[in-house]
Amino acid sequence: MKYISYLFLFFFSVVTVAQTDTTSFFAPSDTLNIKRRSAVIITETGLASIALIGLDQLWYADFERSKFHTINDNSEWFQMDKLGHTFTAYQLGRFGAQTLEWSGVSQQNQLVFGATLGFTFLTAVEILDGFSKEWGFSWGDFAANAAGAGLYVGQDLLWDEQRIQLKYSFNRSPYAKQNPKKLGEGLLEEVIKDYNGQTYWLSANVHSFFKDSNVPKWLNIAVGYGVDGLLYGTNDLQSVHFPNQQRRQQFYLSLDADLTKIKTKSTFLKQFFNIINVIKVPFPTLEISGNGKLTGHFIYF
Repeated sequence: MKYISYLFLFFFSVVTVAQTDTTSFFAPSDTLNIKRRSAVIITETGLASIALIGLDQLWYADFERSKFHTINDNSEWFQMDKLGHTFTAYQLGRFGAQTLEWSGVSQQNQLVFGATLGFTFLTAVEILDGFSKEWGFSWGDFAANAAGAGLYVGQDLLWDEQRIQLKYSFNRSPYAKQNPKKLGEGLLEEVIKDYNGQTYWLSANVHSFFKDSNVPKWLNIAVGYGVDGLLYGTNDLQSVHFPNQQRRQQFYLSLDADLTKIKTKSTFLKQFFNIINVIKVPFPTLEISGNGKLTGHFIYF
């Protein structure tokens, strides 16, 4: 449930920026624009505060409070929840850095104050978890948040660009109807909660590694990870309620497109492509399941 808040904050923020009609509004400032910077800081601080207060009052208030405590949930859900944290921290950090770039803030400050946006926000949520008897502060989640922020910051420092991006795709699965409390009730919840339908991708831009090649600048190679048959977080718990349901991991190899590499003179389209670039583009895909079975998909999303 809390993961919904992470993605909601991200998508609400970027969509809000995208709704303006003024093309010049999208162009990053060459020098520090104090008005833009102030607007970014106030907006992001306000949204984060509202999200945290809302979580505390509307979500955590329904569960018993406790002293601060930690939990070890690293073995649950075949680590799909951890990938969700990594993805969210990376995308929020990307958004934070880009909004500061739009404001004309220096690259160093973009990384220090922008790219750590996701890590900071998710750590605050994790602390709320720590004071809830139902949950607990997860060091695994904390490490995943740090990995997402680190992936963005590390590439910017090493290459001055994001050659490897984290992306997401979703196929509706039949399992949510069997356990809607855990996996979501309705498409919107399932997109967030049903790990069986989710795939997380590391998508690498080929041309950025081979600058002198004739490879199309938009072409990526993507490696994906997903799961199937998970109705509960652990096998022990699932075997009690669904003893005949097999659980398995899935690994994918596919092509992808970096939409930010598509040439266009429209500043609006550049920002639009930048926003939807979080989604893996459907392409022919090879799947290797946890039992070693190889399956080809003409188009996989």
